[in-house]
Amino acid sequence: MSTANSNTQPGAHTKSAWVQTVEIPAPSLENNTAFVERLCSQLEKPMGGMKISVDMEVLKALPKILRTGEGAMDCTLFGQGGEAVLVGVAPKKAGPLPGLAVDLGTTRVVLRLVDMRTGQVLKESSFDNPQGRIGPDVLARIHYAEQEGGLEELQSHIGQGISQEGARLAAACGLSPKDVYCVAAAGNTAMTHLLLGADPYWIIREPYTPMVNSPGFLKCRDIGLDFAKSARVYVFPNVGSYFGGDLLAGILSSDMYCKEDVSMLVDVGTNAEVVVGNKDWLMACAGAAGPALEGGVTAMGMLAGPGAIEKVRIDPKTREFVFQTIGGIKPVGICGSGVIDLAAQLFLAGMIDLRGKLVPSACEGRLTEQDEIPALIIVSKEDSANGRALLFSQADLDSLVRSKAAMYTILRTITNTVGLAFTDLAEFNIAGTFGSYIDPVSAITIGMIPDLPLSTYKALGNTSLEGATQVLLQREAVGVVREIREKITYMELNVNQEFMNRFSAAKFIPHTNPALFPSVKIPQ
Repeated sequence: MSTANSNTQPGAHTKSAWVQTVEIPAPSLENNTAFVERLCSQLEKPMGGMKISVDMEVLKALPKILRTGEGAMDCTLFGQGGEAVLVGVAPKKAGPLPGLAVDLGTTRVVLRLVDMRTGQVLKESSFDNPQGRIGPDVLARIHYAEQEGGLEELQSHIGQGISQEGARLAAACGLSPKDVYCVAAAGNTAMTHLLLGADPYWIIREPYTPMVNSPGFLKCRDIGLDFAKSARVYVFPNVGSYFGGDLLAGILSSDMYCKEDVSMLVDVGTNAEVVVGNKDWLMACAGAAGPALEGGVTAMGMLAGPGAIEKVRIDPKTREFVFQTIGGIKPVGICGSGVIDLAAQLFLAGMIDLRGKLVPSACEGRLTEQDEIPALIIVSKEDSANGRALLFSQADLDSLVRSKAAMYTILRTITNTVGLAFTDLAEFNIAGTFGSYIDPVSAITIGMIPDLPLSTYKALGNTSLEGATQVLLQREAVGVVREIREKITYMELNVNQEFMNRFSAAKFIPHTNPALFPSVKIPQ
């Protein structure tokens, strides 16, 4: 599987940027137009005729800037729909003018500080979503938000987390958080609501209606983000309760929305979210296939990180296990790509059958029990980092088989709905950390993704963060996001009978119809 390069390359100069350097002509008796009006008129042409307004904080600071400046000024703007707000003005300088891109993940929040003048990535970091202390998933957090003060507490946690980590990033670059005038954040629908402090109650209840789908541009301080007083945040819109701004950011960064050929984008996170289409149309859906594929079901499961088993190989004759961990250290647990590798290798070695059931005769010497359920010893306690054996139980296998079946069925249902075969796809793009580590051969072996040429598969990395970055660097991006959203047709899987029928057939390895996976050699 090829890995796509980030669209934002260090040092790349971006066209149509939000940062402009202009000079205000000195006033005279012949031209004594107010400073603000003259500044706005100077900005209109380089900003492509956008209507310019000025934030009140900038208006208050402008007299001092005019007195200390030498004429040329760096102006930072942010906006949409032909209108932009002047959010920052300073005497021209050679240093970076930072903007902050945010991937608002349920489990991890990723931040990227970029120079909005040059497009250079200054610094990136991530942190555990502090809302996780209240609830591990969005369902638990939505229920907590129903309590008195619960929503405010959840919003405060995420606002403070982003502000503190943003300040740390800025300091690492010799900057202040008060130098950050523009923020772009992309997350799923529930996380977007919790950032805004908008009631998420109806997201999980019929008729599954979000409080807001297009929050647009907001003042950072209005939602608890502590950057420049005049700073604005663009919050990516949602399509519905289960299709959020992180996917719109992914579509933006993948460029699938402007290509002639049909391609697919898959993001495996809390849910498996899928988009298929091209420049003329986009079809999307989401389904619950994520947890096991993230390594989140098995007791030894973990997110991709140091000590996580990411690759597994089993000698089909000796059945000897060989592992590769992230960081090359002793195993701590196993991440989603490792789980898929493990299942594929167990199948090829004849240690599990077509139903995903452990074969006792082939697992001799490795079988034990976990909570009275048969389990396979993957790593002995002597070889693990924590002195405890890492086990993979039959219950874990059953969960994985259900998850892989759901994933394949989602893909099959959405392509069938638009009258396509998998072979019609020019590209199969996999987003997120999951996509960066997954071995498509293993995923094909267990019947999780279609049996296509490996050149079809592309790992795009963090497309949510990349899309947020594009909004900071390209004025056109906000309008493109709006066009993408309007182009999407969303398919509800919960009431799709075809999905339910296909799901049962996919609960075998690789499938009840092995002809769908001609490259997989079925053990005899």
